[in-house]
Amino acid sequence: MAQLDIGQALILALVQGLTEFLPISSSAHLILVPILLGWADQGLAFDVAVHVGTLAAVLWYFRHDIRPLWHGWWESITRRQMSHEGRLAWAILLGTIPVGLVGLLAGNWIELNLRSTFVIAVTTIGFGLLLGWADWCHRGERSEYQLRWKDVAVIGLAQALALIPGTSRSGITITAGLMTGLSREGSARFAFLLSIPTIFLAGGLKGIDLLSQGAPVQVDMLLIGIVVSAVSAYLCIAAFIRLLGFVGMLPFVIYRLLLGLFLLALPSFS
Repeated sequence: MAQLDIGQALILALVQGLTEFLPISSSAHLILVPILLGWADQGLAFDVAVHVGTLAAVLWYFRHDIRPLWHGWWESITRRQMSHEGRLAWAILLGTIPVGLVGLLAGNWIELNLRSTFVIAVTTIGFGLLLGWADWCHRGERSEYQLRWKDVAVIGLAQALALIPGTSRSGITITAGLMTGLSREGSARFAFLLSIPTIFLAGGLKGIDLLSQGAPVQVDMLLIGIVVSAVSAYLCIAAFIRLLGFVGMLPFVIYRLLLGLFLLALPSFS
């Protein structure tokens, strides 16, 4: 793990918390911020810490939804009764399978070959335009509780694309949700619920890698990363869902286009 000072830890944790659930790619920002500021890579331990923070944030925000989902899923197994909550719980689990498989089979290759500023610029622009198109042309009125199984397959396969830096996990899943006819709020809520097992798996795999390395860690910086990313992520989720019906996806599309063009203008970083 790179030796971080408190300022770097605060900035990186804040970046992770603010970008994990917005459709602008947290992985891209965590790659780019150290590059643009001339910092060393923050290291695996800090990445694990901020993932723990964002996972805690989404669990706490949806704490009133998770219990009914758990009960509905359990009843679907033990009593063979499929409620709306059980159906949504199965959708979350099944929607996680594609990204898990692709991550296991191709995660290392993607990490080695696609972690470049040029790739981030292209995916930031391309998937930003796709998000805008989906929001303008395909937005529906269905909630996350009205997902069809084919919708779950489409959104789950789309989420696997988020392993490519710059794509944005929340961005591509919201895009796919809109394209299947979900409302903005329904797309966002399902994307955030879908993030729970995804972040858990990604953080768990990174945690296993970290334990196998046995490298020393800065416990104080990790605690800062967890707390700051958790608080900022929670506030970001709450604000995003509250404002979504008013502002739509246009501000995020514009941001992605400007960021992508900025990166393309920096050939020395590609």
